[in-house]
Amino acid sequence: MRLRDLLAWLVLLVVAMINGTLRDFTYGRHMSELSAHQLSTLIGILLFALVIHRYVRRWPPASARESVCIGLFWMSLTVAFEFLFFHYVAGRSWQELLANYDISSGRVWPLVLLWVAVAPYLFFRLAKSRGPQTHN
Repeated sequence: MRLRDLLAWLVLLVVAMINGTLRDFTYGRHMSELSAHQLSTLIGILLFALVIHRYVRRWPPASARESVCIGLFWMSLTVAFEFLFFHYVAGRSWQELLANYDISSGRVWPLVLLWVAVAPYLFFRLAKSRGPQTHN
């Protein structure tokens, strides 16, 4: 992995923090926690799409394999951060953290992880299908 892959993930982390803050201080006050979680997940996926698309356009992976590796790297960092930070720093229990992975109860957080894992590849393939472009 390149340093810029890590820096791009840090941008995703900042975007996620801003998204969570907006949820907590705006629409999250006017709906159930589950609904706010679901809406925040959708907004997060859309915001991540903007960041990841820009990243892939600016620094295209050399191959489909590299784009998959970038996505899996970002997903791994996200899971590690989620568990380590929120358990050891924020003091949340392991049970509470694992509850976010229960899709059957309406928790859609795994969709963010799936998106982070596959989006670099999808945007790589999209860019390849459109042919060479400038990297603005």
